[in-house]
Amino acid sequence: MPRTDFDALPDDARIWVFTADPALDSAQESELLDRVDRFLDGWNAHGHPLTGARRWLEDRFLVVAVDERTAPPSGCSIDALHRILLEFEEREGLRLTDHADVYYRAEEGDVHRATRPEFARLAREQAVDLETPVFDATITRKADLESRFEVPAGAAWHRRAFWRGR
Repeated sequence: MPRTDFDALPDDARIWVFTADPALDSAQESELLDRVDRFLDGWNAHGHPLTGARRWLEDRFLVVAVDERTAPPSGCSIDALHRILLEFEEREGLRLTDHADVYYRAEEGDVHRATRPEFARLAREQAVDLETPVFDATITRKADLESRFEVPAGAAWHRRAFWRGR
């Protein structure tokens, strides 16, 4: 079974979160999602079709999931996914596969990006605090999208920004 509906996947489905910087415009979003859908339609590991899906969140986050119960992904199949995203990055002059930055929700509700040093500076300046919603792109299971993807900074690895230099 190739691409399926994201909600049809089990909660323990393996996920990868890719962060777009800058946020994509509607044409880029459409192109990216079309490319990912075509990829998922033929995604396989050592000749075994993978049951995969994707979700697009907040105009910035691409979540790709696979049901490891039907067939587990291989290193080569994961590399193939990364390759199509790297090609899109290069073509569009943006980033999708770099997990070094911090994404947080500002008071007005928009999602912002900051480098880790910039986020630490924002913490020192009290422009962000332990209650500032942050996005944890390191999560690895579908169930974590509901419980751990957007959480207060104090409940995620981001809390380290508040300890430095104090």
